[in-house]
Amino acid sequence: MEKVQNDLVKEALELNATHAAMVEVTKIPFNEDFRKLCEQNSCGSYNKNWMCPPAVGPISDLIKRVSGFKQGLLLQTVHQLEDSYDWEGMLEGQANHEKIFRKLLEHVEKRNIFSQILPLSAGPCMHCAKCAYLTGKECSFPDKAISSVEAYGIDVTALLKGCGIPYSNGQNTVSYVGLILL
Repeated sequence: MEKVQNDLVKEALELNATHAAMVEVTKIPFNEDFRKLCEQNSCGSYNKNWMCPPAVGPISDLIKRVSGFKQGLLLQTVHQLEDSYDWEGMLEGQANHEKIFRKLLEHVEKRNIFSQILPLSAGPCMHCAKCAYLTGKECSFPDKAISSVEAYGIDVTALLKGCGIPYSNGQNTVSYVGLILL
């Protein structure tokens, strides 16, 4: 299993993740305050996406779901910005992170050695241009839908620190985090 873990970290880095590490689920720190940020609509996606609160479910259920896994592949992508107000660069960085994350997820799924996988990434699910939630319809692609690490109440800063990965990566950068539970 150690070889598989090393291979997954190596694949993440080869796919342009800036940092990657394996983490034991028992060491994942939870903080329900992050969910409160969702409820305050700090990212603008609250009640607008199937993979965001409240549609994604109660925080206690999500923490319990995470606890059913043994380990996770943690990755971080870092993107350069023109300056700290470069909103367009932040969105471009998020889109690049999404591409890297989904490509890595595809690699993990192709291995076909894990009985279950739970992918969690940065921000709301972006698989569809417009989430079916907004029209009152069921998710069109439940097998491709991805929730955020924060919606599950995971303390990203503490998680990164515990894996030796910096949360802040220098002036005029933006960082995004993903976690594939195995």
